Amino acid sequence: MEELKQRVLIDSLAPNKSTGIVNGKSSNILNWDDVRFPWAYPKYKRMLGNFWTPFEINMAKDIKQFPTLSKNEQESFLKIIGLLALLDSVQTDYAGKVADYLTDSSLNALMIILAQQEVVHNHSYSYVLSSIVSKREQNEVFDFWKNDPILLKRNEFITNGYKGFVESPTVQNLLKSIIYDVILEGLFFYSGFAFFYHLARNQKMVATSTMINYINRDEQLHVGLFEKIFKEVLNENPSYQTEELRMFGKETFKQAAHLEMEWGREIIGSHVEGLLMSDVEDYIKFMANKRAKQLGFDEPFEGYKTNPLKWIIAYQEVDRGKTDFFEQKSRQYTKTSDANGFDEL
Repeated sequence: MEELKQRVLIDSLAPNKSTGIVNGKSSNILNWDDVRFPWAYPKYKRMLGNFWTPFEINMAKDIKQFPTLSKNEQESFLKIIGLLALLDSVQTDYAGKVADYLTDSSLNALMIILAQQEVVHNHSYSYVLSSIVSKREQNEVFDFWKNDPILLKRNEFITNGYKGFVESPTVQNLLKSIIYDVILEGLFFYSGFAFFYHLARNQKMVATSTMINYINRDEQLHVGLFEKIFKEVLNENPSYQTEELRMFGKETFKQAAHLEMEWGREIIGSHVEGLLMSDVEDYIKFMANKRAKQLGFDEPFEGYKTNPLKWIIAYQEVDRGKTDFFEQKSRQYTKTSDANGFDEL
């Protein structure tokens, strides 16, 4: 397997435009008018257009409303926040490690922005928790991943997928780690997102769901970025486009979907009124098929070509770039659409 070489700090003998996405030569000087990939600058602008901070979201109503949620709703709310905090923490670190091996300086810049957005996501979870529970409970939530057996299994699935690349940075291991990345950002959040959006459509914890909406929008862009990188690596290294990789991709998405469904049964099950677990499971299979197809793999589940949770689609239409999610207060956010990464949920 071909080892990956880290991008050099500066190379005066190399061109500014890299000679390859990995193991290429580049001066490492970033000139947006002289980069290898024409899609990098538009992606950069879209990621900047998504800028937001948790401070901008008023939690006053959620603070009053959280104690009125059912015990099951409160427990699911906190468990999901704990899971998201763990996944986005891992993601921040992973983005930096991938950036070290991307020869093109524009892609390194995009990875830095991606990592910064993941830090904002983690801040948002702390912001939510500090608003609605005590410091002791907040600490307990951030430790859920250490003790819950279902979370442990899910987390090991992702972290073991990343470790292969971190411990042995080869082209093949980079490609496999990107599959796990797309699972993390494009599948493993989705039963949790469904829970928060279900609360919001019942006018519960709307401020938190506003934050989730912005996180969801960011993650869509991240999935699209890693999809581009995955395909460019294969385009420049076609010998890695193997049947073994295709089978690995299909089976990994299938395994991930089953783990997500198991998690969904724990946090939603039959105890969230108005949200059927059977629909959530169909939704997860639909998303697994969608993500596998994005990376060029066969769909892991026969059928499941349409979104069974049609009501969720409305949530991508709420933020028009000038208003808050549901609350319709003036804000300067980029309009979300298929073009900028917020595709059909």
